[in-house]
Amino acid sequence: MNLALLFDDDFRSPGRAVLSGRRLAHLHSVLKAAEGDRIPVGQVNGRIGEGHILRLDDREAELAVTLDSPPPPPLPLTLILAMPRPKMFRRVLQTCASLGVKDIWLINAYKVEKSFWQTPWLTEEHLRENLTLGLEQARDTALPAVHIRKLFKPFVEDELPGLLAGKRGLIAHPGTATRCPAGLDEPAVLCIGPEGGFTPYEVTKLAEAGCDQVHLGSRILRVETAVPVLISRLYDSCNF
Repeated sequence: MNLALLFDDDFRSPGRAVLSGRRLAHLHSVLKAAEGDRIPVGQVNGRIGEGHILRLDDREAELAVTLDSPPPPPLPLTLILAMPRPKMFRRVLQTCASLGVKDIWLINAYKVEKSFWQTPWLTEEHLRENLTLGLEQARDTALPAVHIRKLFKPFVEDELPGLLAGKRGLIAHPGTATRCPAGLDEPAVLCIGPEGGFTPYEVTKLAEAGCDQVHLGSRILRVETAVPVLISRLYDSCNF
């Protein structure tokens, strides 16, 4: 936790916030914090700054909060991701939030197992939990939006063209002729398939909507690896 993310219900009054639960445990066990210490904080979808620990016990920490700096700039990327396996889904969400992706679309595909959509990690509570962990890691406050679309064809035909307006569309697909571009200075929409990739039909439909096929080389990567590699290549991860 490189930043304690504060939600509206953490504030007892303007400039006063209280931490409990996971964040309090982190103060005790990891930061070894004490009354009088100052820690990095940020208000969700707001500014970042520091919290002065006024009171710290086993139940809660009371902070005097000063928020005086903007969060890091968002990445100009819309990520369209075939629903990953639940065991890696949490890590992918946290990675996307850490890298600055603010618009995430989870879609169905032929090779996505129906059981994937039953995971409790798709509930609003768990989505917020994992996105928060990613933001705290990167010292960011802007909570990404996650959209769920369980029907591939209606999404690609009815919604994807609008998402592509004014943006460069890309499909990560091994075996294609064009290498993934690097260091983009324009907004983009990136489509990443499931383990095993999109089917030829799905690639054709994405291409008809306006996406170009690109590759990362001869290696076939797991989704949880391909996501950060592709994002970091498209937008220099050290210089958004």
